Amino acid sequence: MNHVLQQAVDHPLASASDGGSGPQGEAKGHRSDGLEARNRLLDAALVLFGEKGFAKTSTREIALAAQVNIASISYYFGDKAGLYRAVFIDPRCNPGSDFTLFDQPGMDLAQALRAMLVGFTEPLKQGHLIQACMKLHFREMLEPTGVWRDEIDCSIKPAHSALVRVLSRHMGVTEADDDIHRLAFSVAGLGMMLQIGSDVFAAIRPNLIASPDAIDHYADRLVDYALAMVAAETGRRQQIASAKK
Repeated sequence: MNHVLQQAVDHPLASASDGGSGPQGEAKGHRSDGLEARNRLLDAALVLFGEKGFAKTSTREIALAAQVNIASISYYFGDKAGLYRAVFIDPRCNPGSDFTLFDQPGMDLAQALRAMLVGFTEPLKQGHLIQACMKLHFREMLEPTGVWRDEIDCSIKPAHSALVRVLSRHMGVTEADDDIHRLAFSVAGLGMMLQIGSDVFAAIRPNLIASPDAIDHYADRLVDYALAMVAAETGRRQQIASAKK
């Protein structure tokens, strides 16, 4: 087993060493063993699907890497396609998609932006995991199965709409125009760039994301940058409105 795959299998969510957990374990009431088996399957499949693609990855090698009975795949996910979809929509691989964390009327703008951006920065604290997730997403774009299109419709689009609502609410915009959408894409891009370019960061300025504290500090600065972007767009719109008077 290669080093990356071993790291995925050794993820904290999959710490059990019992290779016999799965459907049999569930039947005996060992629910914790069943959850660990399911998570080991997710972790192993994440790496294998990312490295080899959906078509070239067999359920047998996933089960072997996860150290579970192959029947566990059908038990927890139905089939290989179900496992692939489960890996792809795993919250760990889809930061920022839970818009309920930041689309809350009681939050001020800084709090909302922080809640959204932290969704992108927190996974960086598990470096091997985010790299595997990015590889999976790139693989899906190169060899589409249809899951990416579904992800855009069911996760990314609602999260984007939520961010547009947040920005519009705090900027006093009654109907979002193209510039509000541009602003939303740009703000979200601050967090996305950290994930997509984590290897570049590590090569050029590794200390920026070298520790949990460094990542938290980066998140603080991202909030500042996002607030500055909002302030700039607000000022631009005010200038246009004043010129029309």
